[in-house]
Amino acid sequence: MPDITILTETDLRALVPLDRDAIGAVREAFVALATKAVVMPPIMRLDIAEANGEVDVKTAYVPGLESFAIKVSPGFFDNPRLGLPSLNGLMVVLSAKTGLVEALLLDNGYLTDVRTAAAGAVAADALARPDAARVLVLGAGVQARLQLQALALVRPLAAATYWARDAEKARACAREMAEALGIPVAATTEPWTAAAEADMIVTTTPATEPILPADWLRPGQHVTAMGSDAEHKNEVDPAVIPRVRYVADRLSQTRLLGELRAALDAGAVAEHARFPELGNVLAGMTAGRSAPDQITLADLTGTGVQDTAIATLAVARARAAGAGRTFTS
Repeated sequence: MPDITILTETDLRALVPLDRDAIGAVREAFVALATKAVVMPPIMRLDIAEANGEVDVKTAYVPGLESFAIKVSPGFFDNPRLGLPSLNGLMVVLSAKTGLVEALLLDNGYLTDVRTAAAGAVAADALARPDAARVLVLGAGVQARLQLQALALVRPLAAATYWARDAEKARACAREMAEALGIPVAATTEPWTAAAEADMIVTTTPATEPILPADWLRPGQHVTAMGSDAEHKNEVDPAVIPRVRYVADRLSQTRLLGELRAALDAGAVAEHARFPELGNVLAGMTAGRSAPDQITLADLTGTGVQDTAIATLAVARARAAGAGRTFTS
């Protein structure tokens, strides 16, 4: 049996920062989803209601890659009361030729954070105006920080604003990101005002009721919605969807989990309406933004192909650096 490389969260944070290579890997994954015979089954979801917990399992095989990843991603949302993190998880990397385990990535959800932020950057780079420079981020958690960091790698940001239900968390986030990025970053209690001034809006919350009303939007903006990754979540007013150039990460998935699901349930769009996927836009198979005053929206629910992409990058970097521990079965 071959050796198995074991990488901890500490290893992976050193090997796979949120950088242009990570964004490039996720971009290539979306293109592959549109142009290759990628095998990506639906998300397997396990709910454990009595513990306020859920577990998602995602995977994808990409032709041409020697390995594929299976990710197990638990979220137990009462854990903070126990002094434990809400999210954790791991990825198993297997050979696409033999099915044997090659690596175990004990990342506690870190790689998911990176690939999710990278997907936001990929979407904005494909859909936002080239001169988009002012950002409103709704939320103040890990993704609120990482999404802004990722945007700074694809657009020349001039300023950003944070809003969250907890105003102190928004202020703390703004202070941290101003120092990290060297741009003016503020917190607001009036997100509608910040929305009017923003070129890009990113929603990063677990909201179950819309936090981005349709009347906040103005021509030329881009919206990245990445919080609605379960059937009960909804961040964007369903009335937004028919007004914008809507792009899904995976249409079959956003019909079930994303902002499109909420719009369908509300009757805001026709049941069988067709929309492009991000990979099709990136591959030049369909248009993204068609005019400077068009409003674009990327509905990102998270895909297994992103997990295989970021896991493949992690293992390649680990091998090049001789990082991790080797387990011989």
